[in-house]
Amino acid sequence: MFDVVVIGAGVTGCAIARELSAYDINVCVLERGEDLCSGTSKANSAIVHAGFDAKCGSKKALYNVRGSVMMEKLCKDLDVPYKRNGSLVTCSKDQDRSVLRDLLKQGEENGVEGLRIVEKDELKEIEPNLSDDIECALLAETGAIICPFHLTYALGENAAANGAHFRLNTEVTGVAKEGDHFVIDIKDAPSVETKIVVNAAGVYADDIHNMVSKNKLHIVARKGQYFLLDKTVGNYVTHTVFQLPGKMGKGVLMTPTVHGNILVGPNAEDIEDKEGTNTTLSGMDYLTKTISLSIANPPLKNVITSFAGLRAHEDGEDFVIGEATDAEGFFDAAGIESPGLSSAPAIGEDIAKMVAEKLGASLKTDFVPTRKGILNPAELSFEERNKLIKEKPEYGQIICRCESISEGEILDAIHRPLGARSLDGVKRRTRAGMGRCQSGFCSPKVMEILERELNMDYTAVTKNGGGSQIVYGENKQV
Repeated sequence: MFDVVVIGAGVTGCAIARELSAYDINVCVLERGEDLCSGTSKANSAIVHAGFDAKCGSKKALYNVRGSVMMEKLCKDLDVPYKRNGSLVTCSKDQDRSVLRDLLKQGEENGVEGLRIVEKDELKEIEPNLSDDIECALLAETGAIICPFHLTYALGENAAANGAHFRLNTEVTGVAKEGDHFVIDIKDAPSVETKIVVNAAGVYADDIHNMVSKNKLHIVARKGQYFLLDKTVGNYVTHTVFQLPGKMGKGVLMTPTVHGNILVGPNAEDIEDKEGTNTTLSGMDYLTKTISLSIANPPLKNVITSFAGLRAHEDGEDFVIGEATDAEGFFDAAGIESPGLSSAPAIGEDIAKMVAEKLGASLKTDFVPTRKGILNPAELSFEERNKLIKEKPEYGQIICRCESISEGEILDAIHRPLGARSLDGVKRRTRAGMGRCQSGFCSPKVMEILERELNMDYTAVTKNGGGSQIVYGENKQV
């Protein structure tokens, strides 16, 4: 029997698992996907929000501001890319600038530092590619950008290094209280017993919660679609540029990424299908039309891919955090939509403290809070890189030309704790396949490496687990 089972290995679940692994607790994480970061955490705006947008007194405001403050040190400890680039909420000549003043006041009441309203002349100096219609903007100096993949993997790897167990391809089909513990039913596998359950199941968190509580939750999958632009236009904006927020969210943004691309999106559409991550022509048309309201001549001819992610929107419009009132020992981290990525460090810290108090657990004396990421040879000096290649020739073998990713980096991604087992797993850890050609050149080579290193048949290599095989057989025999 485990002390704690966390359901879900997205950024929230992994943040909780890492914090729990600092205590003398036997922790297990169950994830229905073939990898960590398989749901919402893999497809979002990659932004650390400053915290001005959340309503005062809400859990979103509380956790956003705390998480934003925690994030820089956490990323340093876990060797995760992080850049404080600041954000702008733009207001055009046809919009009501009192909304900016309200956001400024709300942010200050939430405890956000570095907020001020910037007028047109200064805006043009710091962001020359804004639309001519933009008259002013709210500047949040503490806004930042991050890599959500790397953060989720880093949290999970650090949790595993500190003793947490992870079970992937493990779908929960039932949760029930039996006496002083819970029994968790698993699809096509034996059930799991645990004293405590932590529900971090993303868009499925309502299903898990409703298995044990009469106080029902309802989560809608809110789809957001994005464009990713090539690195050749990576400096088109330097801040994260928002539009005035509306009923469905913060509008369509343009932001640089920590890897040098530009991201445009999302729209917002509530859908019934919790697996509905397809992009649509209407969604792409909406992004194209709407981004032009804040950005002059957006370079959309440089789009290299589009994608969609799902946000877990709970009817109460706030995070659901803490122990269920009618299910002792069952803790929710549910309804985690934007600013969920920003809030994850603080949510993890609080849930772990609640669980540790419930169990009477104490902190470990040998907890290791740091982790080293995949070596990036591009960050080495010429001499250091030559030395590395001489010692490990695989770092001199370039597999992904667009992103200059070596075989050595891919081997590291596969063989590190909770390593990659699919093309997407390699891509999210190393960026092999994320460049302009979108894996057109490197995918066969990556597949060969996976086949060799994992001792698997070539036809068993998948894009992202499940039934996503790339090759089903041979059409010619030599």
